[in-house]
Amino acid sequence: MKPRLLDRYKSEVVPKLSEEFGYKNVHQVPRLEKIVVNMGVGEGTQNPKLVEKATEELGLITGQKPAVRRARKSIANFKLRAGQAIGCAVTLRGPRMWEFFDRLVSVSLPRVRDFKGVPTKAFDGRGNYSLGIREQIIFPEIDYDSVEKISGLNVTVVTTAPNDAEGRALLTHLGMPFRR
Repeated sequence: MKPRLLDRYKSEVVPKLSEEFGYKNVHQVPRLEKIVVNMGVGEGTQNPKLVEKATEELGLITGQKPAVRRARKSIANFKLRAGQAIGCAVTLRGPRMWEFFDRLVSVSLPRVRDFKGVPTKAFDGRGNYSLGIREQIIFPEIDYDSVEKISGLNVTVVTTAPNDAEGRALLTHLGMPFRR
């Protein structure tokens, strides 16, 4: 089954972007390359169960098994040892990426309290966009009663756009609710 956002991208977004930026070839049009979802668990040094719970929740949110991230260095002030689990991350590509982006834009972001849109300053200069989400409970897959600790996550949308203007145009046409 093809994701509905991918069909919309091919039928509506590609012609709009080609007209807007004057692309001669369909392969010049920016597209989503991957989405990286990262969940850091700072308190994982004291309570390793929090990392397991975060891994489980991130798996529910993305539909893919997360990779546990470990500390590279020991830092005494943070009571952190090298090799200790401190977070988890998932890299989404293909149909799962399109499904996740569709759910993020159409279901999860509108559930944020006092939502006025996502900031426009979070582009990196090469057309990629990073978004911080404060609470994982905005995703409908997470059962509110089973959450031990509210934690945030980072979502990085990697595009093939050469600059921020084209990346922003792509995400706007795909439905990302930017602030006005």
